[in-house]
Amino acid sequence: MAAGVAVLPFSSRLQGVLCIAVYGAGVGLASPAGNLLVAAANQSRRGAALNLLNFSWSAGAVACPFLVAFAARRNQVNLLLAFFAGLLFIVFLGIAAMSSKVVEPHAVQPESAERHRRIDWTSASVLLFAAIFFLYLGLENSVGGWIASYAKTLSVRSLDLALMTPSFFYFALMIGRWFAALLLRRVKEVTLARAGLFTACAGMMCLLLANSLLHVFVGAGLAGIGLASIYPIAISLVSQHFGRSAPVVSSVVFTIANGGGASLPWLVGYTSNRLGSLRMGMVIPLLAGVLMLILFSKKRIAEHETAAL
Repeated sequence: MAAGVAVLPFSSRLQGVLCIAVYGAGVGLASPAGNLLVAAANQSRRGAALNLLNFSWSAGAVACPFLVAFAARRNQVNLLLAFFAGLLFIVFLGIAAMSSKVVEPHAVQPESAERHRRIDWTSASVLLFAAIFFLYLGLENSVGGWIASYAKTLSVRSLDLALMTPSFFYFALMIGRWFAALLLRRVKEVTLARAGLFTACAGMMCLLLANSLLHVFVGAGLAGIGLASIYPIAISLVSQHFGRSAPVVSSVVFTIANGGGASLPWLVGYTSNRLGSLRMGMVIPLLAGVLMLILFSKKRIAEHETAAL
């Protein structure tokens, strides 16, 4: 999209940048709010519900590039965007008409609500969840953003297959979220998150040791499946840990997460340039995965696992 904006006349380019900025701001507001709304409306099965929600997001991320390409070949991109805008407006009307009882099934006493509003921003819990979200989004964006370039360094002749690796990664992420929603009926959230991070680290090790495109696809698949449940489960834990203060805490945590999504991919590129090898740069997401695995072993996370037993 940014490449398309770059070739527009100045006035049109400015308009396009402004539209993208407004759209990005809207997504930034709607994404955490939507996740927290689903968590509040499904208090007994937060993790499963959030995995299904993010499965839908992943399905859209996988399908939309093909829809845009199809519309572009017929010069109907504006019609497609208008169709998406209409769908979003219908969703908006549905949320606006939703009863507050749906998202607040359990009444909270005023004293309790006031107690939950007092947030210690320097507490270990806030810092722990901020670090988890920072590392997760940075890890996902690093793998998704660099894996095609990494695949091209291994097989210049198979350029088309190399360019397919990001789609394969996000497809694995999508399928993993579907299975995670089913597994959470039998497996505790924290246990599944740890298993997922271990699988993701194994996938990234496979990427680092890869010497063919087959190994890259295997590594991308393992990384995608492993990471699938982490984000929804982390949101569920924030909602469970902070209660009615979760919307306030999450607004800060998600902002920090976007910082990770921007900085870690840059760090991959910087490390690659300094060391002259993209393979060395891909060590960054592996280290992020290992750090997350350590953070999910912390006592404050384990407490949620014990409470759910």
